[in-house]
Amino acid sequence: MKTTDLIRTAFANTFRSKLRTTLTVLALFIGAFTLTLTTALGAGVSDYVTKQVASLGANDVFLVSKDSSATATDSGPQKYDPATSSPGTGTGNPLTGSTSALSDSDIRTLSEIGGLRDVEPVSTVAIDYVEADGSDRYQFTIAPTSSIAQADLTAGDQLDSSSSEYQVILPEDYVNPLDLGSNEEAVGATLTLGFTDVTGTQHAETATVVGVSNTSLLSAGAGANSALVAAIAQEQKAGSSAPDRYQVAVAYFDADATDAQIAQLKDRITEAGMSAQTIKDQLGVVQTIITGITGVLNAFAIIALLAATFGIVNTLLMSVQERTREIGLMKAMGMGSGRIFTLFSLEAAVIGFLGSALGVVVAIAVGLPLNGALASGPLSGLSGLTVLLFQPSGIIGVIALIVIIAFLAGTLPARRAAKKNPIDALRYE
Repeated sequence: MKTTDLIRTAFANTFRSKLRTTLTVLALFIGAFTLTLTTALGAGVSDYVTKQVASLGANDVFLVSKDSSATATDSGPQKYDPATSSPGTGTGNPLTGSTSALSDSDIRTLSEIGGLRDVEPVSTVAIDYVEADGSDRYQFTIAPTSSIAQADLTAGDQLDSSSSEYQVILPEDYVNPLDLGSNEEAVGATLTLGFTDVTGTQHAETATVVGVSNTSLLSAGAGANSALVAAIAQEQKAGSSAPDRYQVAVAYFDADATDAQIAQLKDRITEAGMSAQTIKDQLGVVQTIITGITGVLNAFAIIALLAATFGIVNTLLMSVQERTREIGLMKAMGMGSGRIFTLFSLEAAVIGFLGSALGVVVAIAVGLPLNGALASGPLSGLSGLTVLLFQPSGIIGVIALIVIIAFLAGTLPARRAAKKNPIDALRYE
């Protein structure tokens, strides 16, 4: 019997006992349906978090902050040391720092570390309000690292760090309150940013909207290019002689650097009393949590599949029992044990394919409308989030996994069928 004949016969034999096969397929369907949804959920959340974390900066940059762990104790307030302590934190004053603030000497230290380049402090500016022509005033925040960020845009372009023009990327939820029309119409609009200097005098700067971003969970605030941030920071200082303090600094390294080289740079930064994180570091923490949650959900689907494998074994064992004389006849006509083993194993694989394909199709049919309902309902504030992201690789992986499980489950009854003695099988009543 040729391979094509074996496959055709396996399909035909699968439904010789329709009720028994249908129940087994339904058991696999439940596992496939659940596994497809949990896989899509993990892919959707991971994709969203990846985009959000990517908006914090480029892949070849460290975000460096002051490491206060060296002076920290187990509990209680810390003593003030003029040599190591920075000015205390005020409320709403962008110029004051804390024990975690970077100083100009820290920036110089970073610049002297081999392997780092383009070390730049990130000035923190406090904005009182934002308004468009004729609109109400709204509270406004500029994300500290927005000048190096790649925003998750829904319209427009990224910030141009080399431009002298004052530019902002506006979060999507500001578009309607500022009466800017659609996201596309908001691009090119002029905004007025109001802020207060250290003397209490209020100032204003105008900036052009170059892009509109989806709402972000990990990077709160709007985006502003370096020229705008520097101008506001200078005006807010108002000639004060207070030393500059920075919440964070950015330091670029070779994009082709190996993990070992990156680790060495981190160690040198730590020795200088600072800490550094890459985008990969930030993403890894969140991804670990997501992986753990989806892993638990996938475990329930795997349990359902394991239960279904017993159904496959039972179905095929009964089939072997009922077809004992047929097996004897096939052997008497010259079919080898290997071919018989393959035939019954293929029947198991067919059952697995039918159950997995049905589960995947139904999961997609349920998931796509559910995505739309969630996006326009409870999760409407998380722009760019696709809760259930059905990726071709995930779908193929689910089907392949279940077919393999079914095939392996069918090896026991297939082996029993292949070992039958043809004379004894022909005498079986």
